[in-house]
Amino acid sequence: MSKIKRFGVSISEDLLKEFDAFINKKGYPTRSKAIEDVFRETLKRESIRTGKKGTGAIILVYDHHKRELVSKLIDIQHNFHNLVICNQHIHLDHYNCMEIIVIKGTYKQMKELADKLQSAKGVKHGSLNIAEAH
Repeated sequence: MSKIKRFGVSISEDLLKEFDAFINKKGYPTRSKAIEDVFRETLKRESIRTGKKGTGAIILVYDHHKRELVSKLIDIQHNFHNLVICNQHIHLDHYNCMEIIVIKGTYKQMKELADKLQSAKGVKHGSLNIAEAH
């Protein structure tokens, strides 16, 4: 474990109040722990964006009855077969489905795949969540 270092931070009172409310809601024991997690997450995302490989999940919600949409989503995934590890299809109700697609690659590759899937006509919601691969 690394040695702990103390440092001072100047921040506006309004932003600090908002941050304190956030860390209280999330259940952080201290500001230090919350700030450490924010730093770690920011640095992790930046390292992925600069070309390192990462893992991620693309989450889509779409209208199951939209003509040819399911085929289009499958075709897009096949075009990125080297990134797609697996997916899960969930029936939310009679009309709506959720697809969770686990992927691995560079941020640029993962973002390109996510953008293509999210922009397909009939997709109601899409998000890309990334994590650094160790």
